[in-house]
Amino acid sequence: MILVMNIDSTLEEINQVNERLETMGFRNQVIQGVKKIVIGAVGDPLTSNALKELTQMPGVEKIVPIMKPFKLVSREAQNEGSVIEVGGIKIGGQELAVIAGPCAVESREQMMESALAAKNAGACMIRGGAFKPRTSPYSFQGMEEEGLKLLREASEATGLPVVTEVIDEQTLQMALDYVDMLQIGARNMQNFRLLKAVGQIDRPVLLKRGMSATIEEWLMAAEYILSEGNQKVILCERGIRTFETYTRNTLDLCAVPVVKRLSHLPVIVDPSHGTGDRQLVEPMSLAAIAAGADGLILEMHPNPAKAVSDGAQSLTPQGLNDLMGQLQTLAPVMKRIIP
Repeated sequence: MILVMNIDSTLEEINQVNERLETMGFRNQVIQGVKKIVIGAVGDPLTSNALKELTQMPGVEKIVPIMKPFKLVSREAQNEGSVIEVGGIKIGGQELAVIAGPCAVESREQMMESALAAKNAGACMIRGGAFKPRTSPYSFQGMEEEGLKLLREASEATGLPVVTEVIDEQTLQMALDYVDMLQIGARNMQNFRLLKAVGQIDRPVLLKRGMSATIEEWLMAAEYILSEGNQKVILCERGIRTFETYTRNTLDLCAVPVVKRLSHLPVIVDPSHGTGDRQLVEPMSLAAIAAGADGLILEMHPNPAKAVSDGAQSLTPQGLNDLMGQLQTLAPVMKRIIP
């Protein structure tokens, strides 16, 4: 349930309600919205006497039950959309966030060239994989901490924040010294220990949808993170596995408006993994923004033909420039801006 507090509620009143809920066996989280302060409380249903007691406490405006299994990520918990700040970049507001970079960090030269190309094209963040969970144990597994150092160097050279995937609690702790946003990949969307671990850290998290996950399962994964205290979660639609073979995955753009109706969390789209084909990245990027996405995460490589992974779906620097031009034309139509 959600306890809606008066906007002028004092810290003492909020603490008193929190303490009373805890004595009743609830797990609580204060959510500071633009227009409302609410307390999300997860636990067994209250008796009518307990409900009456809480509604009469100073500062409490009303109590709203939440019937959906995901509580803290729901629109009932927070009606206005969340805006998550990553290294000074806002994701979820009027601005559209474009994140670009290679699938994997391969070398200093490759990473610096990619970062400068992303910046020159107008992207606001850099992506790059230091840890690569691959289907085959013989495939390139990433440069690990050396890759993280190269990401940090690229960030400092361009002034752009960076995001990279963490695959377990050990890589999570290692990445904290280098990156601005942590990514939970599709294969780890239901790694609940990892979700709890990132939930206990004050760092933005990009949560990718699992390749066979329903929307509810995806939102429940986000709920794990928020329930541990970290409200800085951005959702990423990256395509789901279907019977179709002409594309790598099926990019589920229906999920964008559905999730934005159900949840206050920002939603971005990954058309690179969603299609597996660089020729499809531009049209699906435009379609994603038209569907209401708050941004894109794109794979771009200085020389895709020589990429150690995902070269077929990686844009060239010129391809990224061309796409950014198309986005600049579309953004005003959708009442959005590209910073």
